[in-house]
Amino acid sequence: MTEPAAKPLQGNVKVTREDWLRVAMDILISDGVAHVKIMGLGARLGVSRSSFYWYFKSRKDLLDALLGAWEDGNTGLVQRHAALPASTITEAVCNLFRAFINPSLFNHKLDFAVREWARRDGSVRRVIDRNDRARVEAITAMFAHHGYGTKDADMRARILYYQQIGYYALDLSEPLEERIARVEGYLEGFTGQRPRPEEVSALVAYARKALA
Repeated sequence: MTEPAAKPLQGNVKVTREDWLRVAMDILISDGVAHVKIMGLGARLGVSRSSFYWYFKSRKDLLDALLGAWEDGNTGLVQRHAALPASTITEAVCNLFRAFINPSLFNHKLDFAVREWARRDGSVRRVIDRNDRARVEAITAMFAHHGYGTKDADMRARILYYQQIGYYALDLSEPLEERIARVEGYLEGFTGQRPRPEEVSALVAYARKALA
């Protein structure tokens, strides 16, 4: 007996959940959360709104998914890089720098957009605060792993993290060679220890390739 044909899906099934999220993220970054609307996203994707409801219950569901993607991406990235194996604290900080340097890893534009969103939404502010704590805790654990005392590890973690976030908030655009020239000084300033030449060389090579 022949099985009945599967019922066709409504809407454009070629557009995936990731497509909706990607476009929503682009609009969040370029225009702000107020412009992340179902009709506008559908127009950008060239599909009807019925496609949206295959993947999300509501606009709020989409916004929650955007926050989740930001948290898994940026915060998870910091946590993973802070926990990478390293024989010295300066090598550990180099590992962390790699996450921030590479534009295909830490999405600083998304981070800034979510922080702007939080200015108008207390619930998002609480999510931001939780993620900032998680990032600082990961970096603190990195310093503690390399023998720094509790207070010292906490202070150094905050200085390192707040400096990096401030760098993005100020929208600095230093030339690559200028940034590279400061690498050794940053490493020593954050850790209190002189980095090994091979650590600096490896990070500089990584930065040149990532930012080329």
